[in-house]
Amino acid sequence: MINKITSLDFSKNPKLTYLGCMVNELTYLNLKNGNNTILTSLISAYNRLSCIQVDNKVYSDINWKSWKENTTSYSQDCSKTSNTTNPPVITATGNQSYCPLTNIKIVNDVTITDIDDTSTDAIYIQISSGYNNLQDQLFLNNVLAHPTVTSNWNASEGKLTLKSPIGIPVSYTDFEKAIKDIQFKNSSPAPTGIRNFSISIGQANYLPRNGHYYEYVPNLGITWTNAKNAADIRTYYGLKGYLATITAADEAQLAGKQAPGAGWIGGTDSETEGVWKWATGPEAGTVFWNGLANGSTPNFAFWNSNEPNQYAGVEEDFAHITAPGVGVAGSWNDLPIGGDPSGNYQPKGYIVEYGGTIGDPVLQLSTSTTLTIASITDTKPASRCDAGTITLQATASAGTINWYDATIGGTNMGSGPSFTSPNINTTTFYYVETTTANCSSTRTAVEAKINTTPTITSTNSAVTNCGSGLFTLKATTSAGTVNWYSQTGGVVVNTGLSYTTPFIAASTTYFSEATNNGCTNNTKVPVDLIVYPLPVVADETVKKCSSSTVQLDASLPNMTYLWSTGETTQTIEVPSNGIYTVDVTSLAPENCTSRKTITVQEDNKPEVKIVIVDETTVTIELIKEEDYFEYSIDGIHYQSSNVFTNAPSGLQTAYARDVNKCNTDSEPFVVIIVPKYFTPNNDGFNDVWEIKGLVNYPLAEVSLFDRYGKLIAQLHGFNRSWDGTYNKNQLPATDYWYVIKLDKDSPEVKGHFSLKR
Repeated sequence: MINKITSLDFSKNPKLTYLGCMVNELTYLNLKNGNNTILTSLISAYNRLSCIQVDNKVYSDINWKSWKENTTSYSQDCSKTSNTTNPPVITATGNQSYCPLTNIKIVNDVTITDIDDTSTDAIYIQISSGYNNLQDQLFLNNVLAHPTVTSNWNASEGKLTLKSPIGIPVSYTDFEKAIKDIQFKNSSPAPTGIRNFSISIGQANYLPRNGHYYEYVPNLGITWTNAKNAADIRTYYGLKGYLATITAADEAQLAGKQAPGAGWIGGTDSETEGVWKWATGPEAGTVFWNGLANGSTPNFAFWNSNEPNQYAGVEEDFAHITAPGVGVAGSWNDLPIGGDPSGNYQPKGYIVEYGGTIGDPVLQLSTSTTLTIASITDTKPASRCDAGTITLQATASAGTINWYDATIGGTNMGSGPSFTSPNINTTTFYYVETTTANCSSTRTAVEAKINTTPTITSTNSAVTNCGSGLFTLKATTSAGTVNWYSQTGGVVVNTGLSYTTPFIAASTTYFSEATNNGCTNNTKVPVDLIVYPLPVVADETVKKCSSSTVQLDASLPNMTYLWSTGETTQTIEVPSNGIYTVDVTSLAPENCTSRKTITVQEDNKPEVKIVIVDETTVTIELIKEEDYFEYSIDGIHYQSSNVFTNAPSGLQTAYARDVNKCNTDSEPFVVIIVPKYFTPNNDGFNDVWEIKGLVNYPLAEVSLFDRYGKLIAQLHGFNRSWDGTYNKNQLPATDYWYVIKLDKDSPEVKGHFSLKR
């Protein structure tokens, strides 16, 4: 029985089937035409193969009992997916510092050991962090000294590949020599940062910080679920694979921006919309984003601009590294589970991450070195008030920090991260650099600032205002600006050379203090705020008569005046209706102005419509009533009411006028006391109907009518009563009507009365 054979190729010699049955452990098996007979015969020999190749298709890490189900584990060749018992180990030394515009080897020494093999197909050297694809480059120096090795630089990935120029394995010894001749260069005269170099036997990208490997697997149109399942069954030298979880910027750089293509990663919000979690690997269940494009991350995320976005309302629940040329390189976008059928949003593959899973072996398939670009990474200028010493600080990526008084040459003023200047009385710049064994960095200027303690040189005190309002305070200083206070011991209410106060209702005092970058002499200069009273005016309405003038009065003496007519006296005469204004200004120093508005109006003329007489009650009705009309029935005594009682009998005149006595109207009327009834029963009381006082009107006539309008009697100065008969016949008890006319020019008075028996 043979204990172990690394490789059997049955495609060349089928008789080797019997040899295979005698082997306890077989790493590589190549079958021709899918020879299941051979597979069956091998089942009894052992349970597991690292790699089977059938008709040029490769199935890695095969369990015989379910080998057909494992056909998704397709790779390029068995040498890259095999799970050797003793993987190679690579170590390197050479952490160094880099001088600008030089070339430097990335290792001092490198060693590759492998108890199973003495050669491999390729070595991959990648700038795994800090990579600047516009400036950085790796190259093989002294090419002629390495005839068995050729190099290929991929700028987009930051990766240099070493392999045979004729496609055969290269000895570890030749690879070691070549690696020692790999050099780094940067095209910038002032580069910054740190460069980590990973040197790997496998093709997967290696991140030294976490010891994980990242492999891009091309697979056009693969869905997210299939990518996840395919990643889950991949292994890398015993490390379990999973769809990549990217939790830091350097990981996003290496697994995304420096990957050879775009593809799926292990993030999804399919469980809860808007809550993005890692669904794979050791980070499974970890939330890394909440919301859409305007959301937030509790740790790290690297979405492209305006992502995630649920584009056009489509359920986009799966994270994908953005295609090259679409937005930010290496960033993420959200896609449906199958992406688009073509174009930039069609899945081109997926990213597999290896490392971090419980039970993973400890590998040394990769090693790393570091170049630190010696530079000043941070400075802290300082300042003080007036002359004295100032302490400045600086930090460097590497080397010894030195301080100088000039950009080039000059005097070395001291060394170390902290530097205290000599006594200075003006702002001075010092220059700091870091020095390594090979070179010095560009010097960086650091300011030691002297701030002069300032004083207030002038203010606009006193600031006046007519009435309550806002005040604008101003001050000038010898340097710096001004702090404003509302009281001497108060807090700063504003800073600036001018300050507009809140609403001020009464005179008060504010205070100004000069300040210059924190330097102040603690002297507060008062600025007085004076509130002057405004002249108190009241608008009014003035009535005038037509065809006459009226006097307007500003009403406040000892002021200056400016009327809308241009006049400047306290009173003026105006001839017409309208709106007039006068600006009333108090005398100096106040000079506060208030405006009074006077409206001039003409009253309507009164017109008597009718005078209603009810015995001794008289009511004067006008065509249009106004509250400024007054009334009279004797032309002497006027009242605001249009109703008069106890009017004397006889011919009277009703008067109406406006209160300004501009216009008057009148109408005559008669007051006669007419009996309401009479009782012609010869009892000595009311036996006849008679109008008392008619004797005073010798020209008066009274005509009596029955209900049908028949004239039944006429009364006058010689016949002043009626006994209730007609042609000496008694008339019935009923109502009768009268018409009284005192003379031919007087108005008729009509009414009715009752005859009672």
